[in-house]
This record gives sequence, structure tokens and C-alpha cells, in this order.
Amino acid sequence: MSQPFRPTAVTFLASDRPEAEEARLRLTERYGSVPITEAEVIVALGGDGFMLETLHNNLQLRTPVYGMNRGSVGFLMNDYEEDDLLDRLIQADRTMLHPLQMDAWTESGQVHSGLAINEVSLLRQTRQSAKLRISINDKVRLEELTCDGCLVATPAGSTAYNLSAHGPIIPLDAPSLALTPISAFRPRRWRGALLSHTARVRFEVLEADKRPVSATADNFEVRRVTRVEVRERRDITLTMLFDAGRSYEERVMAEQFSS
Repeated sequence: MSQPFRPTAVTFLASDRPEAEEARLRLTERYGSVPITEAEVIVALGGDGFMLETLHNNLQLRTPVYGMNRGSVGFLMNDYEEDDLLDRLIQADRTMLHPLQMDAWTESGQVHSGLAINEVSLLRQTRQSAKLRISINDKVRLEELTCDGCLVATPAGSTAYNLSAHGPIIPLDAPSLALTPISAFRPRRWRGALLSHTARVRFEVLEADKRPVSATADNFEVRRVTRVEVRERRDITLTMLFDAGRSYEERVMAEQFSS
């Protein structure tokens, strides 16, 4: 029988917002803080962007991350509360995330790879619209998409750029990915697709010389790409901690019905 999770070694990290740093100082004084390499839990103080930054920076350690909202957007964060923190960590629910692998080929034939916790996005580099051919699991599904761009989002990333592009919000525990166009011109009625997490997505850039496109895995950008392949990395697991019975689902529901 596995032992209950009882973290005693915690490190506190803060975004560059003043309120986040103030919270870090108060919590460190109250609970203590260990070096990040010794931590059983990382407490990230900021917004969703800082949560994703923290997960990226600790891909090697893969220490569970518990976020508290000291930023402007907090879909992935718990409410900020200083009392009974260790008890909340013990009782917290675990959510496992798997990043996306982006492999991007450039005009020179080089291949650049990166990991994305949020999304992999392709965007036009000039005033010329992008033209993309989209294949799923080696089968062409869209011969030509004329657009500003297109993205593949994880459940964690579905409330970020994907949501702004009118893509679907995906529950964190759903085995799905969102394929969402950005300002699609043709076919005008295509609104994207909901894919299995096992899907392999390939984008081919058409007329790449005339219509240059960049590809980005979260904050890692490759310019003038000719082909991009995206897949989920099931061999990499990141852990986020949420207060038991927290209101993440309610926030997602409210966002979907907001006017």
C-alpha cells in the first residue's frame, strides 16, 4: 500500500509581479523554503504564464507544482490562501500533464525540436496569409488552409491562445488535443477539430518562399519553417496539484457560457 503524500520540503517561486514576491517572502518566513533541487513540492506564485514557465524550467526534476494565483489569469492556479498550506498540499488532487513535441524543418533542411506545455502554433511572418496542408496520422485531412496560422493545444493550453482563437476548452484530464485555426480565410467555415491525444499532426507550408511561416512551441520559435510535426510525449509526465474540490471545473464552465 502506497504511503500518503506528506511533503515537508517546499520551495517557493514567484513571478516578477510585486504581489507575488511579497507573498513569497511571507510564505517563506512562515513555512521555510529549501533549494529547488531538494524540494518535494514547488509552490508557484503568479498567474498561468508563470505556472507554465515553472513547469518548463523543471522538466528535468519533474517535481510536483502547486500554483497560487498572484497574477491576472488563474485557470491553472489555486486560490491564494496562506493558512494550512501543508495540509492543503497533503490533500491536494494530482493532475498529470504530457507536453507536446514539436519537430520543425526549415528551408535549409535543419530540424529544430522543442517541447510545449501550452501549444504549438504556426503563424504567418509577413502580411501574406499562410497556406498550410494538414495531415493527421499520415492522412491528409485538409489540402489547403489559408489563414493567419494554426495551433495544436494541450488541455492545459486550451484556456490560453487556443481559447482566444475560439478553440474548445478541454478538461485537464481529457485525452484530447485541440486543432484550431487562427483567422481562417479558406475554408471559411472550418473551425478546427478535436483530436485524440495519440494523434500525430503534420503541417506542410505551401508557397513557403512567398508566404513564410514561423513555428512556436510555447516560447521557443523557429522561423521560415517548411514542415512541422506535433505529437504528445507520453514518456514525459508533469504533475500539477490542485486543492481538493477546487473550482477549476466551475471556472471552465463559466468561461464557456460567458457573454
